[in-house]
Amino acid sequence: MERVVKHLGLVDYEPTWRAMQALTDARTAGTADELWVLEHPAVYTLGLAGKEEHLLRRTEIPVVKTDRGGQVTYHGPGQLVVYLLVDFKRMDIGVRELVRRIEQAVIDTLAEAGIKANGDVNAPGVYVDGAKIASLGLRIKNGAVYHGLSFNVDMDLTPFGWINPCGYANLRVTRLKDLGVSWTVAETAKRLLPHIERHLAVTERTE
Repeated sequence: MERVVKHLGLVDYEPTWRAMQALTDARTAGTADELWVLEHPAVYTLGLAGKEEHLLRRTEIPVVKTDRGGQVTYHGPGQLVVYLLVDFKRMDIGVRELVRRIEQAVIDTLAEAGIKANGDVNAPGVYVDGAKIASLGLRIKNGAVYHGLSFNVDMDLTPFGWINPCGYANLRVTRLKDLGVSWTVAETAKRLLPHIERHLAVTERTE
């Protein structure tokens, strides 16, 4: 079944999250998977297990308590967000393997720019020399995935300094621009999406 890709531009977090929930709740076996490609205005999101103490400073940036996994992270213009609305049952893999495949899509994209990156089994995401460049947060409900990944392209990283990113004190973050890569968010999406499609491809099983 073909996957639908929607380019939504700069959209507020909360209505986008509610739309993900609605699509997931309305899913049937015949519902196509969707990838939503977008940016968010400045917002902190706090995962299901998120602890308020990881917000180190109160600012004018809104805080939204959401239903993905993980702790606190920051979204803002210049960061590529890809939400994965996927029927997990079709993939016939475990959650850890799903996370690894999403991370690998980002790693492969960075490799196109000559950048060596890695995942971390204990702290999901993608890292370059120990600095986090992409974050993952997923929710699985009734066998379907929503939420997804954020990839720092050319954004203001200052607000990350006002939190413990993903619950880790003093975690360094980086962005493509600081690594000498001048891709726009749109260019980064164009390079990333084929890798996501490849790594999330459903292998049809024959009985």
